[in-house]
Amino acid sequence: MRNFDFSPLYRSTVGFDRLQSLLDSVTHESAPTYPPYNIERTSENDYRITVAVAGFAENDLDIEVKQNLLTISGKRAEPEEATYLYRGIAGRSFERSFQLADHVEVKGARLENGLLHVDLVRRVPEALKPRRIEISSTAPGSKNLEGNLATAAD
Repeated sequence: MRNFDFSPLYRSTVGFDRLQSLLDSVTHESAPTYPPYNIERTSENDYRITVAVAGFAENDLDIEVKQNLLTISGKRAEPEEATYLYRGIAGRSFERSFQLADHVEVKGARLENGLLHVDLVRRVPEALKPRRIEISSTAPGSKNLEGNLATAAD
C-alpha cells in the first residue's frame, strides 16, 4: 500500500483541518468497492452521484442525509425457494456514504435501468458569496484636493 505525505499541503492552507483529516483517513483505510459509483458535475452548481444497484427495487434502497453526510444503503430480501446453479449478480446488502460540502443539498433521486441517480445542488447564500471590495486612493481623515476631509464615499 502506498503512503502519501500531505504535510507540505498543510503549510499552505488555513482552516482546512477537516479536509486534511479526511485525506489522512482515506490513505489509511481500505475503502469499500461495492457497489460501484460515479460522481459527475452536470453544471457549475449541480452534481450527480450514480450508484450501480442492479437487482435492487426502490423499496430495497434507502437514502438519508444527516449533517452533510449522504448515506445510501440497500438491503434485498432473498426469495426462500430460489436455487441457484450459478450466482454472478451481487445482491448483498451495502451502505455507501458521501461527505457533502457545506451548502450542498439533495434535489432528488431516481432509479432507472439498475442505476440510482442522486442529484445534488450547491446553493451558497448571498451573504457568503464573494463580493468585490473597492479600493480607496485616500485614507480616511486625510485631506483631498479641495482641502476637505476625505470620507469613505470619496
